[in-house]
Parts: sequence; structure tokens; C-alpha cells
Amino acid sequence: MTSQVSSPTEQADGAVLGEQRGAAGTKDVRRLERVIIRFAGDSGDGMQLTGDRFTSETASFGNDLSTLPNFPAEIRAPAGTLPGVSSFQLHFADHDILTPGDAPNVLVAMNPAALKANIGDLPRGAEIIVNTDEFTKRAMQKVGYAASPLEDGSLDGYQLHPVPLTTLTVEALKEFDLSRKEAERSKNMFALGLLSWMYHRPTDGTEKFLRTKFAKKPDIAAANIAAFRAGWNFGETTEDFAVSYEVAPAAQAFPVGTYRNISGNLALAYGLVAASRQADLPLYLGSYPITPASDILHELSKHKNFGVRTFQAEDEIAGIGAALGAAFGGALAVTTTSGPGVALKSETIGLAVSLELPLLVVDIQRGGPSTGLPTKTEQADLLQAMYGRNGEAPVPVVAPRTPADCFDAALEAARIALAYRTPVFLLSDGYLANGSEPWRIPELDELPDLRVRFATGPNHTLADGTEVFWPYKRDARTLARPWAIPGTPGLEHRIGGIEKQDGTGNISYDPANHDFMVRTRQAKVDGIDVPDIEVDDPDRARTLVLGWGSTYGPITAAVRRLRTAGEAIAQAHLRHLNPFPKNLGTVLERYDKVVIPEMNLGQLATLVRAKYLVDAHSYNQVNGMPFKAEQLATALKEAIDG
Repeated sequence: MTSQVSSPTEQADGAVLGEQRGAAGTKDVRRLERVIIRFAGDSGDGMQLTGDRFTSETASFGNDLSTLPNFPAEIRAPAGTLPGVSSFQLHFADHDILTPGDAPNVLVAMNPAALKANIGDLPRGAEIIVNTDEFTKRAMQKVGYAASPLEDGSLDGYQLHPVPLTTLTVEALKEFDLSRKEAERSKNMFALGLLSWMYHRPTDGTEKFLRTKFAKKPDIAAANIAAFRAGWNFGETTEDFAVSYEVAPAAQAFPVGTYRNISGNLALAYGLVAASRQADLPLYLGSYPITPASDILHELSKHKNFGVRTFQAEDEIAGIGAALGAAFGGALAVTTTSGPGVALKSETIGLAVSLELPLLVVDIQRGGPSTGLPTKTEQADLLQAMYGRNGEAPVPVVAPRTPADCFDAALEAARIALAYRTPVFLLSDGYLANGSEPWRIPELDELPDLRVRFATGPNHTLADGTEVFWPYKRDARTLARPWAIPGTPGLEHRIGGIEKQDGTGNISYDPANHDFMVRTRQAKVDGIDVPDIEVDDPDRARTLVLGWGSTYGPITAAVRRLRTAGEAIAQAHLRHLNPFPKNLGTVLERYDKVVIPEMNLGQLATLVRAKYLVDAHSYNQVNGMPFKAEQLATALKEAIDG
């Protein structure tokens, strides 16, 4: 979905406010600044699809938004159990927002497990829509309810809407030739229709989506559309929902342009395609499917018309080996994975360091160690990216900060890899990969020129006047070696992991040469041209909060809350983690306190302390979920006052 919006404004991520209006004989409509909705049910109830559709319609309406999908690792987790609950949270507003929100204003609970797993996150007064058909004695006992929470008074502090979603859906579809089980599968569309009525969401896009999705099964498409419309009509006619809500488009939140809703993995895939076009190189992806990176492989496989080749390898090692071979052959080469896959790829990454070839290693981080938490988020691969190879094998590291920023981060990683002939780590994570937000589609003239010059002939003259090709003769500015396409006459040269002689590329065991080559490879990475870090400090604060990656949204939301409350606090966010921006040390010296929130046990803080001898304070979380803004605001306020 795309939409046009006008110039930006900055607003605090504040509380829900509204006003009532209504006419005789019609339901009241309340205007809100923002809303946080969470859909929750079994992993087979279609909560992710429901959330995706509500998000798409919200994006087409023009709201700013941020999402948080949360689902089990199992393909079909145990039905009706707490570990089997799947949820999708959407925060949308009429102004600029940064996070999926701390606490839902509305919970749609499809069964007792969904209610129990999520009720602790709801503030008093929140609305709860429950599917009463699923609150059977057995289902409630399965999650530890001794009595029905719908009847024992435990939900008196909330606005409870008991709705027999399953029964209403089956009744709405009785004209279709479907079994009861088949009809029940459409209850998520009934719920989507009800919520679409409550919040005045467009409906045409969802109906078009259903017709396309079930194009080969028109009866199923018609049934889902009927359930969707029935949910809308139920909201319009039932007395239980006396108020509907409007959240105006975020007309002042963004620069003028064409926008679409985009997830982090989709933005990253588009960024890789754009990088290959700007470099005028074919894009080659060598990959092995792994959560949460697989969607990049899925997306890139659709774009053969842009010169993209995708190879689904038998394992992680084969995937990166094929990608490195493609880099040797002159392609923009990429391998995608998550933390466990990086461990398997480490030897080949070291080979890429030795060969000095451009290679993008995309790590969509997840909870670890080992298999860990495949569908939960973490930032704990930073030190692995920095040091997880044998020998001195420096690799640049780049990290996006929002889902949409994954597009720009992919372009930046490609720039560094191509200009400096080096593998580059791009560290995203599960929160960014699966979350989504509006993205302004850039104009072509805004994209960087990434074209490279391949070696075409001799580049060195021997003492006797003979012209030869030296594969390790370096560019004076970047220290990059020439990139020679195999088969180019006169440019034959050795490759392999054994140490090379400076210049000639011949095998060398000479101690002095090895020392020189190690230091040269390090100097090449240290000398990469990266922008200075920008500091947001309008009040000349004494405390700086420094972040990296996906903590940007929660940190920025927390900083806004503190400033609204009259506190002075500065903020800076790192995109380049190796090398650090050249002005980072100077920036850190300006502040009495530096706080570094991370979804690990302090990996960036360790690097900052070691390099700059700054007593940086860590604030850490490793529960598989992103930070909440209020949580960070409290921690930062304690740091300011401490």
C-alpha cells in the first residue's frame, strides 16, 4: 500500500486522548491520537495474517505505525497452551511514533490461553474482546483457570466484550458448502472485520487480498470475505459496541513522498537489489533457510528479472562458499543467516578476509546460545561479528535501526564491501526483521553510485620493464586490492587461505610479510570512511544514552518522555560498529555519564570501555522481547539522578 503525506512534525509518544461526537440514532465516534491493538490466539488461528491485514489497511489510510509480531518457534505449537500463543501488536497514530507500544489498549483474545498469556500487559480500563466459544471447561483448565475469568470478576477493571466469534462465523457462512471445521477457520476474518469497523479501517484492500490469495479456491475466498463483512456488520449493529474510533492520518509526520508499509526483511531485500543495480553487478545470494532470515531468500528469489540469482544450499557452509565463489566471479555476493549460521560460516568469512573480496554477511540476530529462541529477538551477536574468527580477521559491521532503515543499511554495507574489498557484517535482528513501519520510497537520484572498476590489465612494472598483474597491489586511499574477473587474459592469480605475499599474492611464510599483511588488513578496516555520529542534545545534558541497532525506537521514545517531563538527556545512535565513527571518542568525553541499553549483557559497552576508557553504564535485557519505552525512561531517569 502506498500513500502521499506532507511535511513532518515532532510529537511526543504520549497518552491516548480523544473527544466524543455523535448524532441522534447513530453510534458515537471518538477521535484518538494513537491506539495499540494486540491480536492473540493459537498459532493456527491466523493472528499474524490478521495483524498483517490490519496493518496494511492502516498504512494505506496514512497513519504512522509500528508492529511487533510474536509467535512460537514450532510450526504448529500445542493448541490451547500458553507456549502455543501467537500474537501481533500494532501501534498506529496520527503523529510520528517509534515503537509498537508498551501496553495494548485493545486485546483480541481467541481463547483462554491467549487471554492468560497477555492479560498482564494490559492497563486497567483496556478493552478486551474474547471469543467466548473457546472458553470451555477443558480449555480453561489447560491453562490453569479454576473458574471462568469471564464470570469470576477478575476482569472487572477492563472493558470486556464477550463475543461468540466462532458461532457467529459459522452462522455467517451457513450458505457456503463448508464443514463446520472449515467455516471456523474464518473466525480471524470475522475478528478483523469487527476491528476494522471499530477503527474505521478501509476494507477494499483486504477483500482484494483475499480474492488474490484464494484465486484458485473462489469458494474459500468468498467465505472469508463473507466472514470479514459479517464482523464489520456485527460491530455496526450490536449494542455491545456503542463507540467506534477514528485515528486521523499522520499528515504532518513525514516528508512529502510516496510511502508503503514495509518489514525489515523486505526492506533489506529491496536494499540488496537496489545496491546491485547501483553497482551494475548481478546479485548472488547463497543461503540456507534459518529463522528469522529466511524471508530474505524468499523475497530475492522473486526478482530474477533484476539479475538476482538465489541458491538454497544444503547447509550454511555451502551457502557462504557459493557466495564467496560468486564474489570471486564478479557478483555482488550475499549470504543470509542468523547467529547459529554465523558460527558455521566463520572459516569462510576468514577466507574472504584473506582473499579480500566483497561479501555481505547478513545476520538476522535471534536469542541464543545454540538453537536458543528462533522466533525471539536479541542483539547478542555483536562480539561474534567482531571477533568470531581465528587469527586477526577484522570485518566491518553495520547495523540498521528501524525496519525501513534496513534498506539504507544494505546500501551502506554494499558500499563498504565494494569500495574496500572486504566482507561486511550487517546486523539486523528478529524485531526489525518481522516488524514493519511506513517507508518513503526513494527517488533513483537519491541512491548512491556503487559502480566499481574491475582490473583490466597489468598494474605493476618489474625492474626489467616487464608489465605484470599484482593481485595485492593496493589503492593508496582505500588499501583495497584490485578485483580481477576470472578468465581475463593476463590477470591469472592465486587464491586460497594461506598467507599471501604483499603485492604478488604468492604464498608466503615470511614472518615480516605476515606481520605487514595482518596490519594492512586491519588498517584497511580502520580507515573506512564512515560518517561522524550525530548527537541529539538540545539542552546541553550531562547524561548521554548511546544505542545501536533496533534499540533506536525504544530509546528515542524514552528520551522524548523524559524531555517532555523537563529532563535534560542527550542521545546518539551507532550505525557503524566497526570501525566506530572517528568523532565517537570526543563525543563520549563531553558527558559525565554514558548509558548503553542493549538486548545482550553489555557487548557494545565492553567495546566502548576497552577502546575509549569510558566508564559506560550498561542497561541490559535478554528476554527475547524489545525494550519498552517506559522501562527505559525509568532506567534513564535513575541514571540522570544517580
